[in-house]
Amino acid sequence: MTISTASAHGSQPLLHQKGEVIQEYGTVRQYPLGLSHDARMYSCQRLNKALADTQILYGLYKKSHWLMRGATFYQLHLLLDKHAGEQLDLVDTLAERVQTLGGVAVGDPRHVAELTSIPRPPDGVEEVPAMLSRLLEAHETILVDAHDAAARTVELGDDGTNDLLVSQVIRTGELQTWFLAEHLVDTPLVRA
Repeated sequence: MTISTASAHGSQPLLHQKGEVIQEYGTVRQYPLGLSHDARMYSCQRLNKALADTQILYGLYKKSHWLMRGATFYQLHLLLDKHAGEQLDLVDTLAERVQTLGGVAVGDPRHVAELTSIPRPPDGVEEVPAMLSRLLEAHETILVDAHDAAARTVELGDDGTNDLLVSQVIRTGELQTWFLAEHLVDTPLVRA
């Protein structure tokens, strides 16, 4: 009795496959979106920059969440984890917008590290105010870039990218910045 090749190998995973790159990073495919090639290229470039910075900010939030110390440990531990989750949602939204425009979203951490403007933190544990300041500076980097990109995408007619940048990236970043900055107000904890 012979076993057919299909049934003999049907449940065996096809391992160690290699493939051709079917779309290069930095290119866009044509979709019927009513946007010019140049508008989509520009938006993908700016969105990938925001995506890289947001992935780094997410990582900074998680690191600070894990390494939090001191009297406000519990509150900050929870707040930083909440903010990290919101940044992770933005990562997915930004990547999906790049793909919607026909581009290639940056996803490899090594590529992200090449694109980001956010400085690398020390490998060790910083004091809490320094961790919070680092997060605020990362937010400001993203916000400055997002404001600039939003203004330019309006000029190019890319309302979808503008809406994402304004209603999600900027508004989330501004709110998170406010919450973080209030933790750096030097106010007594026990006595007035």
